[in-house]
Amino acid sequence: MERLINISELAKELKLVNLKNNKPQNYIIRFWEKEFKQIKPIILKNRRYYNQKQVELVKLINFLLKDKGLKINGVKKILKKNIKSLDDYNSDSLETSYKKEILKIKSKKILDKINKLKKNG
Repeated sequence: MERLINISELAKELKLVNLKNNKPQNYIIRFWEKEFKQIKPIILKNRRYYNQKQVELVKLINFLLKDKGLKINGVKKILKKNIKSLDDYNSDSLETSYKKEILKIKSKKILDKINKLKKNG
C-alpha cells in the first residue's frame, strides 16, 4: 500500500513553516491546489493526503516558484508541457536544476544518517 502524507507533513517537508512558531503554512499548498489543477489530494475525513506522485508534483511547483523565481503562469505553462519538455522551455535546463536539487537533498539526508551512525556507534 502506498504511503500518504498529510498537508502539514508536506508543508514541513517543503520548509513552508512560520519562522516564529514553526507551524506549517498549509494555506500555501491549498492555494496552489486552486491554481494548479494537477494537484489532486486524496480527501479522507476532511483531511488532505498526498501520494508520492502528488508530493513530487508539489515539490516541483515549489522549486519552480521559490528557487527559480517563476510566476504562477510560467509554472502552469511548464506543467502543461510536462516535465520531460522542461529542457525545451529554458536553456538553463530547469529539469536538470530540479533533479540536482533533489539529489542534493537526498545526499544530505544520507550523509546526516551516516554521521549519526558514526557518532552513536
